[in-house]
Amino acid sequence: MEALTFSGDLFDLLLNYSYTYDSTAMPDTSISASPCRPDSSAINKYLVVVIYCLVFLLSVVGNGLVVLVVTSSQTNRSVTDVYLLNLAVADLLFALSLPLWAVYRAHEWIFGTVMCKAISVLQEVNFYSGILLLACISVDRYLAIVYATRAVTEKRHWVKFVCLGIWVFSILLSLPILLFREAFSSPSNGTVCYESISGEDTAKWRVVLRVLPQTFGFAVPLLVMLFCYGVTVHTLLQTKNAQKQRAMKVILAVVLVFLICWLPYNITLVSDTLMRTQAIAETCERRNRIDAALSITQVLGFAHSCINPIIYAFIGQKFRNSFLKILAQRGLISKDAVARYGRSSVASSSANTSTTL
Repeated sequence: MEALTFSGDLFDLLLNYSYTYDSTAMPDTSISASPCRPDSSAINKYLVVVIYCLVFLLSVVGNGLVVLVVTSSQTNRSVTDVYLLNLAVADLLFALSLPLWAVYRAHEWIFGTVMCKAISVLQEVNFYSGILLLACISVDRYLAIVYATRAVTEKRHWVKFVCLGIWVFSILLSLPILLFREAFSSPSNGTVCYESISGEDTAKWRVVLRVLPQTFGFAVPLLVMLFCYGVTVHTLLQTKNAQKQRAMKVILAVVLVFLICWLPYNITLVSDTLMRTQAIAETCERRNRIDAALSITQVLGFAHSCINPIIYAFIGQKFRNSFLKILAQRGLISKDAVARYGRSSVASSSANTSTTL
């Protein structure tokens, strides 16, 4: 499955009904009347642009602070810290592409094929690396809490190789976007940034490009997370370790927010794929509903990149304390303010304790 197809999905919905453009058109056997013409609202279009710009600002500031806090830690960073640092970097890189997508939504694609490929791949990598990193965090918490294998989880030298493998695998899952996405002129939407697939097997290729990445880049990591956190939470409920329970609250909040932001979009893409393959009947009304759902859920998915730092700030006591200490070290606030607004979170000296959580 193509996890992230941006507003190109909306253009493709229109192009598939444009019988003058063969390279992206899929034959329509269910509707023989005039092409579907979804209603488009300029107000909604520019509202999305405003949201993108707001998410860009919040994400750059928030994830920048996360990177600062974790990298400024004078203590040894835990495995979880390393994963969360990579997650913040992925969100930060994606946020840098949002101004371009805002321009795209407001007008048309004006940045050429190279930039189209580059930031489309960046978006895909952000999604896949995000869920894979969260899956790794779930495994780490599972080993540390359920089996209490502190000696294993404290061996951090392997963590950098795991993170490197996640980035490489995310790029591999994004290769179809790199190969097929182009900037080209459509009959009625100006220049678009979307997959240009020609030939008789267009529909089959679109299904493959979506289903395979979704299976290995979304469904499998999701099952791993559900299993690990299910067992981990069950174990925590039987213990009275308040510190581990607080850390798990942050982790579970991060996972829950990820699912809330991205699961609706993926479900909508599955529905779109089923309709394209004629597994479900295709009508103008149904296509327009999926069109609207793609637009809404896409905005929700894009907003995810700025939410994790907010979770750390409001739930993660250690993140707040670490940030206050950095401000005090730079003379921006007094040490009295640190004592007043931050509680001591050094009750445990375990090297497996997260600076962020």
